[in-house]
Amino acid sequence: MTERNPSAPITAPDAGIVLAAPRGFCAGVDRAIDIVERALEKFGRPIYVRHEIVHNTHVVNDLKNRGAIFIEDLAEVPPGATLVFSAHGVSKAVQEEAAQRGFQVFDATCPLVTKVHVEVAKLAKEGYEFIMIGHKGHPEVEGTMGQLDSGIHLVEDVEDVARVQPSQTERLAVVTQTTLSVDDAAAITAAVRARFPNIREPKQQDICYATQNRQDAVKVLSRQADVVIVVGSPTSSNSNRLAELARRLGVPAHMVDNADELQPEWFKDAATVGITAGASAPEILVEEVVARVKAYGAVSVRTMDGVQETLKFPLPKGLKLDQ
Repeated sequence: MTERNPSAPITAPDAGIVLAAPRGFCAGVDRAIDIVERALEKFGRPIYVRHEIVHNTHVVNDLKNRGAIFIEDLAEVPPGATLVFSAHGVSKAVQEEAAQRGFQVFDATCPLVTKVHVEVAKLAKEGYEFIMIGHKGHPEVEGTMGQLDSGIHLVEDVEDVARVQPSQTERLAVVTQTTLSVDDAAAITAAVRARFPNIREPKQQDICYATQNRQDAVKVLSRQADVVIVVGSPTSSNSNRLAELARRLGVPAHMVDNADELQPEWFKDAATVGITAGASAPEILVEEVVARVKAYGAVSVRTMDGVQETLKFPLPKGLKLDQ
């Protein structure tokens, strides 16, 4: 039982916590972590992982303690080792280098990111160039743009759309990083459509269902909360977007990696504290944040109604423990 701090900053009578639903792990993150865990169990330590398997400090440190080694350069991986590609995906060049070096590779790329890669490869064969909406330097963007040697142009905001110069506009398609703000992506896509009216758009939007669901939940949560806490690591794009969305809706919002980063002054006079978590943040971290906020003076916890996520993605062949 959590003991209440006598100097707790929450002074509102019957102050409560509202938990967003859905929140936390999505199917792609579950699958990626499961791939590393099963590889460790089946092949023993170490297992090498190119880039953080998902963008969460707690998850990465836990897997490090169990024998995973996270690298960026494949030259750091010894011959014959087992290598896992992160959930964000990798370029064709990385895939080819891994094959040339003879690693046993398991691809933990989220299937929704793979869908974008497949679409890019298919349309490129038909002569298309691409406008990609995303954040420069993000590993998912690097992986998607790296599916082609040329002909894919990154735009980060509406202003970039005016500057982009494809070599032709007869065959032009737009693709999107899967973890963007839904509203931002819609605004940029509208600008792309206005400049290139004949641009081909995906049949289904590239932003993943989990990103959409968590953002929709924050929109509901922000109508109920005096302050919103987002559990997520600084490198997590989808977690950052949740905090930005709450602020845009007029609610103070703070993103924390764990409960120790909470600041008591954030909760002064708060009657309702909203808590959510990015798609790569484990529920244990949410539970620790809830306990700390209760220590600050919150007396009740409830979970809002929300979408029930049941999607599961299959594991790659070769990771069943009885094979």
